[in-house]
Amino acid sequence: MGLSKTIWSKPAEFLTHSQPENPVLFFAPGVLQDTARRFIDGFPGLVTYAVKTNPDEAVIANLATAGLRGFDVASPAEMMMIRRLAPEAAMHYNNPVRARSEIAVALALGVKSWAVDSRSELAKLVEMVPAAGCEISVRFKLPVAGAAYDFGAKFGATESLAVELLRTVAAAGFTPSLTFHPGTQCTDPAVWDAYIHAAARIADQAGVAIARLNVGGGFPSHRRTAEAPDLAAIFARIDAAADAAFGAARPVLVCEPGRGMVAEAFTLATCVKAVRDDAHVFLNDGTYGTLDELPVIGLIDRIEVRSPAGARRTGAPIPRIVFGPTCDSVDRLPGELDLPGDIAEGDYVLFHGMGAYSVATNTRFNGFGDVKIETVLMLH
Repeated sequence: MGLSKTIWSKPAEFLTHSQPENPVLFFAPGVLQDTARRFIDGFPGLVTYAVKTNPDEAVIANLATAGLRGFDVASPAEMMMIRRLAPEAAMHYNNPVRARSEIAVALALGVKSWAVDSRSELAKLVEMVPAAGCEISVRFKLPVAGAAYDFGAKFGATESLAVELLRTVAAAGFTPSLTFHPGTQCTDPAVWDAYIHAAARIADQAGVAIARLNVGGGFPSHRRTAEAPDLAAIFARIDAAADAAFGAARPVLVCEPGRGMVAEAFTLATCVKAVRDDAHVFLNDGTYGTLDELPVIGLIDRIEVRSPAGARRTGAPIPRIVFGPTCDSVDRLPGELDLPGDIAEGDYVLFHGMGAYSVATNTRFNGFGDVKIETVLMLH
């Protein structure tokens, strides 16, 4: 997957000019930088980017250009890329389970901020990481509502364990902090409110003044036409909750958006391989490709369909079952997608808001997955 050096005005211009047979992701750097500045200007604290969401080098470079100074990294490969592309940026190693070899790489690359959610992993950090100048954030979890899926199923200490871990962090001489993740695609600002108040309880019970509180990712992207997320309302709720929960002892806030930062900067163009018996639509991309997460998160209905000549299809919508190109029967989008009744083989189906977990999760299963990235000025 490579980024073309040609800059097009809009996706439609490229499609009519090139008639691509493989899927294309259109990247609008201006949209990404605008979104980054919304976070930097609106969030009441430090903004970092969750690299896993879309690790394309052009994304990292544009975020650095927009003024982002921190990145949430989860592996040595991500760390080395950030050191190369944004050498002065802070790196937060918030994957709470690490091999000793991975810890050694992070130390060599200057990582100063770590997250942990268990006694055994904290013991590794105490053993290997010098306490002076290093932060360890205890990651905790609560029952989740209002999110597409729950990160607490894999990560996060209970409140009682978090109290114990936080005391141990402070006693070992590290800078003590707390962190949580409200769950992906979280549209309810009240979830952050509940977590922030829980963080204050944990710090109080531990008798530890925390330096920072990382309120995680979970910031939603615009997936459904009728449900545009209100990031400003979420930022305001986080700010107010931090004041109410901590008062004068309020810690510095940190966030690590991924989806909410990068999704809107990409549009995916897929080509219709076939309309089988006027019932099923087969695309040249699917759940083994850049549409990998749709069965988990749900459909994106922000779509448009264009003919090979560039005309927008306007037929009355018909619910269609949509399959990807592989010979695997699970390669199917969830539910049914409303597509124009005049959709035809060779048409292009464009999915907007596709910057998150598309580049990162694309595979080459069954010989498919050859996706190109094209740069555009605008996506609509």
